[in-house]
Amino acid sequence: MSQAPAIVWFRDDLRLADHPALARAAASGAPVICLYIREDPGQRQRPLGAAARWWLAGSLRALDEALRSMGQRLILRSGAASEVMAAVIAASGARTVFWNRRYDAGGIAVDTALKAELAARGIAVASLPGNLLREPWEVKSGAGDPMKVFSPFWRAHQRLGDIREPLRRPTALAPFNGGLASEDLASWDLEPTKPNWASGFPEAWTPGEAGAQTALAAFLVGALGGYAEARDRPDRPSTSRLSPHLRFGEISPVQIWRQAHMAAGLDGSRDLTKFLAEIGWREFAYHLLFHFPDLAETNFQPRFDGFPWRDDAAALAAWRRGRTGYPLVDAGMRQLWQTGWMHNRVRMVVASFLVKHLLIDWRAGERWFWDTLVDADVANNPASWQWVAGSGADAAPYFRIFNPMLQGQKFDPHGNYVRRWVPELAALPKDAIHAPWEAPEPVLAKAGIRLGETYPHPVVDHDAARRRALDALAEIRDPSAA
Repeated sequence: MSQAPAIVWFRDDLRLADHPALARAAASGAPVICLYIREDPGQRQRPLGAAARWWLAGSLRALDEALRSMGQRLILRSGAASEVMAAVIAASGARTVFWNRRYDAGGIAVDTALKAELAARGIAVASLPGNLLREPWEVKSGAGDPMKVFSPFWRAHQRLGDIREPLRRPTALAPFNGGLASEDLASWDLEPTKPNWASGFPEAWTPGEAGAQTALAAFLVGALGGYAEARDRPDRPSTSRLSPHLRFGEISPVQIWRQAHMAAGLDGSRDLTKFLAEIGWREFAYHLLFHFPDLAETNFQPRFDGFPWRDDAAALAAWRRGRTGYPLVDAGMRQLWQTGWMHNRVRMVVASFLVKHLLIDWRAGERWFWDTLVDADVANNPASWQWVAGSGADAAPYFRIFNPMLQGQKFDPHGNYVRRWVPELAALPKDAIHAPWEAPEPVLAKAGIRLGETYPHPVVDHDAARRRALDALAEIRDPSAA
C-alpha cells in the first residue's frame, strides 16, 4: 500500500524556506498536499482588511508558482477550517497534518478544536514554531509573569541564547496524485476592480517569497549601513520595507535575523542593533497579544476606559483623506492610501494627531490602518496604536504629543516627502512647507496656494489641541505617575 499523504496547512507563512511544517512533511517522505484555507472568520477571527486581501492574492499566486516549479501545487479551499480539513482528508486519505502555530485567540481556538477533532479520528497533528524568533510563553519576568515593558522584554529575550539556524527549502516534495480539486483564486475577489484603488500597489510591491528575499538583500547592501540615524527619515529609502512580507510569512524573522548578522559582520554594530530591535518590537507585540488577547479592542491600561474621546466624523474623515491641513500628516495618509504602507516615523505622527490633536478613539485609527495597510498585523497594529495613545504596554509618556511641524522639520528637512505625497504644496520653500498657514501671502501666491481652496486650513490649532489633550489626559492620569 502506498504511503498516506501528509497535509501542510499554510496560513500566514506563505514561503518554502524556513518553514518547519513543510520541512517536517518533506522529511517524512510522504506525498505532500499543500493546502491554503480561506477561513470563515465567524466570531473567532478578524477578517482581513482590503489592502491585506490585495497582498494575499499576490502572495498565493507566488507560492503556487514556486510549488509548481517543484512539481507541486497549492490547493485552495474556503470555509470553516474543520469542514475543509475533513473534506480534504476524506478525499485524500491523509493521516498527518502539519502547521505552524498562530498566536491570536481566534486562531488558537480554531487550531485547538481542530487538533482535538483530528486526534479523535486517529489523524496525527504536528503544530510547530515557525513565525517568531521565540514562542510568546518563553520570555518571562523574574517572577515568571508576562512582560509588559519592551526594553526588559528584549533583554530577557536575548538572554535566552542564540536564535536557531533557518531551515533550508526542501529540495523535493513527493506529489500527491489523487486529483484534489482546488478553488479558483480569482473567484475569491481579493483584488479590487472598479474602482481599482490598488492601482498604485504593483509599482511599490512584489508580494511573495522571492520579493521578500529581494527586498531583504537590497536593504542589507544598502540602507542597513546608517540605519540607526536614517531610519526616521521618510524622505529617504532608509527602511527595509519588509513588514508586509513578514506579515504574510513570505520571510521568517529567523531568516532576517541570520542574514542581517552575516551582512553586518559585527554583532554589536549600532545599525544592526537598531534594526534587530524592530524585529524585537514585533516579538513583543505577539507576546502581548498571546497573553492579552483583546489588544485590538480593550485598553491595556484600564484607566483609559474613562478617557473623554470625541465623536467627530468630519475630523476623522479629514484625517483619513489626508486633508487635515498639516502637511506631514496629510503626506503620510496619502502615502498610505496610494501604496498601502506608511513610513514608521510618520505612522507615529499621524496616530498621535488622531488620538491627541483630535481626541478620536485610537480604535478608529487602528481599524482604518487594518483596512488600508498591506502589512496590517494582528499584533503589531493594535500594540503600536495603544503605544502612541498611551493606553498600551510600554506606552509613551502620557504628555508626549508629537508636534507635526517640528517632526516634519526634523525628519523631512527639505520637504521632499511632503512634496511627493502632497503635490499641491510642491512649490513651497522648505521653511514654509511644514506650516503653510504661517507663510506670508506672497510666498503662498508664488507657490499657487490658496489656503481653504487648493489646500485646507488646519482642522485644529496645534497649541489649543495640545492644551485640550493634556487636560483630557490629566483627568485619567495615574496618581502613582505624579
